[in-house]
Amino acid sequence: MTTMIRVAEDTVAALPDAVDPLALSLNENPFSPLPAVRSALISAIDSANRYPEFLPERLRRLIATRIGLAEEQVVLGPGATGVAMQLLHAVTEPGDRIAMATPTFDGYPIMAGMARLQPVMVPLDQHGCHQLDALADTAADAKVVVLCRPHNPTGTIESTFEVNRFLAAVPSDTIVVLDEAYIEFVAPGFRLDARMLIRKYPNVLVLRTFSKAYGLAGLRIGYGFGSADLTSRLWRMQLPFGMDSTSLVAVAASYDAERQLQRRIRVIAAERRYLRMRLRAMGVYVTEGHANFVYLPPAHRPWREVFDPAGLRVRHYADGGVRITVGDRWSTRAVLGAVAERR
Repeated sequence: MTTMIRVAEDTVAALPDAVDPLALSLNENPFSPLPAVRSALISAIDSANRYPEFLPERLRRLIATRIGLAEEQVVLGPGATGVAMQLLHAVTEPGDRIAMATPTFDGYPIMAGMARLQPVMVPLDQHGCHQLDALADTAADAKVVVLCRPHNPTGTIESTFEVNRFLAAVPSDTIVVLDEAYIEFVAPGFRLDARMLIRKYPNVLVLRTFSKAYGLAGLRIGYGFGSADLTSRLWRMQLPFGMDSTSLVAVAASYDAERQLQRRIRVIAAERRYLRMRLRAMGVYVTEGHANFVYLPPAHRPWREVFDPAGLRVRHYADGGVRITVGDRWSTRAVLGAVAERR
């Protein structure tokens, strides 16, 4: 009995970030799963002794129905990164080039290395936005090009006109990864018509995830959708028994709790606006973000000297910029206090 208690205590101690309000580096949802989702997951634990589906056909069908596509146009993976990795395995060979912005989501350079691809980095402009003309030029010699919208880490978005012009300029044999991991935080008026895009551009794969707005990062549920020709190549890379048996339960319950989800999104968006407003009032430049984080470009004083002494774990970048996940009001006050302390 003593040993069992010690193991349990060690396990809790090994997971401090799960309950640490100052852990603001991974863009996690600050709230626990929605009540209805939590209840469904608790009930699902009784079937943990059973394997999930050999291939996640039911989850694929559920998501496809929700977004209004044929099920053969949807692929699944352990998070959006899992789907991206399937894509790289399916469409690239070692030595191929992959174009992306810099800075970008940490996973893309890592996945490029795993697939033995040659990354070609295109700097963002001074406002944290993609230089889409330069990215399109680079894509002409690349097998894959990545466009994050909203961008990670800056949270910026390009207009629908600019995105369409970019996609029209990319060669049809170059695969475009349109990463919409944070799309639920984007106001409807700024969203792309993704279904129209994949009809018009069959070389586009849209990535989405249940890790951010839905607050299910620990379950690793992501999906992608595109033309049936493209997704059929990825479905062949689907790992047998690769999606947790709780995934279907969690997604179904999340869809049923749409009103609760929207309330949480509004709370997080309001906190983001408040944090950005207060930082700007203190003379700190903040990009016009549309996700669940704020981005501070490089400053004269290193941001590490501001946030590390306060115990705030934020995401630092090589150029000196910093990304801060939006948490609750307590963590917002901690961020503002750290900045005020060292102005």
